[in-house]
Amino acid sequence: MKSAKLATTVLLYAIGTVAQDDIPTFKVNTASALVWEIGSPKNSSFSTIWDPLTGREIHRLSSSGVEVSSILGYERISTSKVGSLLNYTTTVANNTDSEVIVQYGGASVDGLAAPPLWIALTNKDFGKRDRKEIWELSKMHCFESGFSSKQNYFSAHELSKTFTIRPKTAMTISAVTTDPRHSALLCSVDGCHVTGTIRYYVSVNRKDYIFVWPGRSVVYCGK
Repeated sequence: MKSAKLATTVLLYAIGTVAQDDIPTFKVNTASALVWEIGSPKNSSFSTIWDPLTGREIHRLSSSGVEVSSILGYERISTSKVGSLLNYTTTVANNTDSEVIVQYGGASVDGLAAPPLWIALTNKDFGKRDRKEIWELSKMHCFESGFSSKQNYFSAHELSKTFTIRPKTAMTISAVTTDPRHSALLCSVDGCHVTGTIRYYVSVNRKDYIFVWPGRSVVYCGK
């Protein structure tokens, strides 16, 4: 983590379909990576900032003119169903003189694979069979409240999709997954928080920017 070209072992998974009972296939690769994790040595590539308007904690990694910032939120699936949705919001600022390419990386919760959901602004443009698999952004409060971006997002049905960021510009990209655990919230008189550890990453010009979030740091962005 002391070097911008840290070699680390990361988990990359391929998802054949979006069916809930499919088991992801894991492939281990060694890639150039930067890792944000509590307890890591402090250096110029690793920082924490606070949003002055919301007070949210923002984790930031920087390398060679590229700055990647991360916030992570959660909401309950619904009042009638057990489970949580995890919302990853990543802002990539390209301060270089060339375009950069952003690709989806991966996510896990306490070591369990957490593949992204198939999300869309609306399911009306899809066939009847596909509609059962699609999560509409308008029905998730983290998107409706503006916590997560509805303009740019990664979705399970097109994980090969890439985003191009022009020089001296920035882009915010979202992804959402269900927590793969049966019980993920710990509640007390002080409120509820996510337990365990969430890891996710995006790749920018084939360099992985990995964020490790302890559950207590995950923001509640539900109703």
